[in-house]
Amino acid sequence: MKFGIIVGSHRAKSQSAKVAGYAQNVLKMIDSSASFYTLDLFKDPLPLWDDGIWNGAPEWKKRWDPISAELRACEALVVISPEYHGMVPAALKNFFLLAGKDEIGHKPGLIVAVSSGRGGGYPVAELRMSSYKNSRLNWIPDHMIVRDAEHVLNGVASASEDDTFTRSRLDYCLSVLHQYGIALKLVRESGVIDHKNHPNGL
Repeated sequence: MKFGIIVGSHRAKSQSAKVAGYAQNVLKMIDSSASFYTLDLFKDPLPLWDDGIWNGAPEWKKRWDPISAELRACEALVVISPEYHGMVPAALKNFFLLAGKDEIGHKPGLIVAVSSGRGGGYPVAELRMSSYKNSRLNWIPDHMIVRDAEHVLNGVASASEDDTFTRSRLDYCLSVLHQYGIALKLVRESGVIDHKNHPNGL
């Protein structure tokens, strides 16, 4: 199975990127044959959406088409969002303006929010509310909030209660995502999905 990992932070050496590395290592243990596509929106920032992407503008074809091809090949997504002022970062919101049903439709997604403190709930609510309508991404029921991010998931497991809980819960969520990836492949291959006549959500 191929997993897409989207790192939504705008920052260098972000905690979100650290969490992405941890998630990839766990998924390798869950599925030894897994492959990965990681899009780090700090290292590889995307232009702001404009309607040229709908009209086949050459600059968009050059920039977006390789990313689109990678996403189309993925069967499940891990979307990692820090909490900026109680919000999903602008780069990640922009990603969901660009990634549509052809790239991520009817594929399972796991939300992983990251907070330097004890927050992190707002990005979960925001992504569940506003990112799936036309993209048809299927957020799985479970999500993860990595709280006090600087103090957890740092190399070898620590004896702290927070680190133990974070690892256990995130490992569980990734295992669930893997099984949704298997299940939703059957839905995409069933022939029931009709994007031609029903291109947008309601």
